[in-house]
Amino acid sequence: MIKPSIPKGTRDFGPAVVKKRQYIFQTIRETFELFGFQPLETPAMENLSTLTGKYGEEGDKLIFKILDNGDILGRAQQAKDSRELATLICEKALRYDLTIPFARYVVMSQHELALPFKRYQMQPVWRADRPQKGRYREFYQCDADVVGSNSLLNEVELLMIYDRVFTKLGMQGYEVRVNNRKILSGLAEKIGKPELLTDITIAIDKLDKIGEAGVNEELLARGLSRQEVDIINNFLRIEGNNHEKLQQLQVLLQGSATAQKGIEELTFVLTSGLGGFQSEPVVDVTLARGLNYYTGLIVEAKAPAAVKMGSIGGGGRYDDLTGLFGLPGLSGVGISFGVDRIYDVLEELQLFPATAQQGTKVLFLNLGEAALPVAFNHVMQLRDKGIAAEVFHEPAKMDKQMKYADKRGIPFVVIIGETELQENTLSIKNLQTGQQQKIAANELLGFAF
Repeated sequence: MIKPSIPKGTRDFGPAVVKKRQYIFQTIRETFELFGFQPLETPAMENLSTLTGKYGEEGDKLIFKILDNGDILGRAQQAKDSRELATLICEKALRYDLTIPFARYVVMSQHELALPFKRYQMQPVWRADRPQKGRYREFYQCDADVVGSNSLLNEVELLMIYDRVFTKLGMQGYEVRVNNRKILSGLAEKIGKPELLTDITIAIDKLDKIGEAGVNEELLARGLSRQEVDIINNFLRIEGNNHEKLQQLQVLLQGSATAQKGIEELTFVLTSGLGGFQSEPVVDVTLARGLNYYTGLIVEAKAPAAVKMGSIGGGGRYDDLTGLFGLPGLSGVGISFGVDRIYDVLEELQLFPATAQQGTKVLFLNLGEAALPVAFNHVMQLRDKGIAAEVFHEPAKMDKQMKYADKRGIPFVVIIGETELQENTLSIKNLQTGQQQKIAANELLGFAF
């Protein structure tokens, strides 16, 4: 007999969990649509060539490749080396994120789209990562992107979406951190090593994990001198409020037009007065995000400090992402919500409202053939009014039916016994308070469930 199991890094979701997740999805979806974003879905599979080379050296290692069907053995025998073997037997892969498939879609649909195109997408993605708390191999992303516009108003609105969603979810103490890729490019220019921008950002992105000394070691190993590393350390040590940090950046990165442009963009996003934030975004000069395609704003959402959790969202500006697919010069910017991590945060902080867990509200007990059609008629009346109701599936002892309602978390049961049938009444019991009362049958729709 086979012991039932599921792959590591994946999970089943029971009814109670699904309802809570739907609450998160609904909150995000409503906010996306409130800001004018349109829904989009793309296939779970993409051609491997669509995904590879888009996520950096580390990201490419985490792509789930799909073994082709057909004469795999015959093709394997033709391969000269392991790389060619992978090409011959794996032509497709599960999507790693939603951004690259979105860029591919835009290029394929460019003649039908009205630009700028504002889309949101809420689908699962897959990564061949090592499973741990808050890190799964299959998880949902909820993305919002604008393509075909250079306006910084888009950045402001996307930050407002983060702010509105996390506030609606009751997640006090969350933090949205921002930086600009041009500032990091300017830092690479400042030390005279613009060709090492990727190496520098990869090292800086590990600051929280390995500390300043670890970053220094990695930068030295990647070919930087001690003097160049000291300049980067001065950059990483910038502190103060947003205004003070931006002023320090202007001084430190004098002479780099690229950096000054990034500072100018970040200043506009934070101080234009367009965005009324419940929680102001925070400038974080150490924020690098290791994805190669970012060119402007970089953003990362962090959970409240009370919860040990990594980022719960992130994104940024990518000025030429569609150029990877033959459509250069089309600017885009987007953000993503990490729903699985957001769920874990809300669960740990007990922030899910009772309404997010509510299923059937009223259960009519099944007390025999005479009462069944009466009960079912009342159930349909409640359903027509938008109240979730059901009849117990078969005649059974009242105690068994009561236990079923309690286990399901159904707050009200309706009893229609011989007495109630004769009197044309209903006995309603509140399982949360234990109180029971009798009402006339025609008063059911006015009852305060």
